[in-house]
Amino acid sequence: MHRTTLMLPPELKLQAQQKAREQGISLGEYIRRAIESELSGSGALRRAADPLFADTAVFTGDAPTDSAAEHDRYLYGDRA
Repeated sequence: MHRTTLMLPPELKLQAQQKAREQGISLGEYIRRAIESELSGSGALRRAADPLFADTAVFTGDAPTDSAAEHDRYLYGDRA
């Protein structure tokens, strides 16, 4: 293993430390797992399993980039 120094914003570090503590692992192990998950595509698998993105009645393919602003239009159509 190689030692690496990371610069993290205080709030991000605090959140990561809390998650690591909840899982009973070190901060270093938590960060290694997070990086491994991202690189292996596990993060994408979690997104694919999310019911919002799996709802093909609303949309197919990738989620629209404006879904937060236009969610009513995507869910209910143009009923103005």
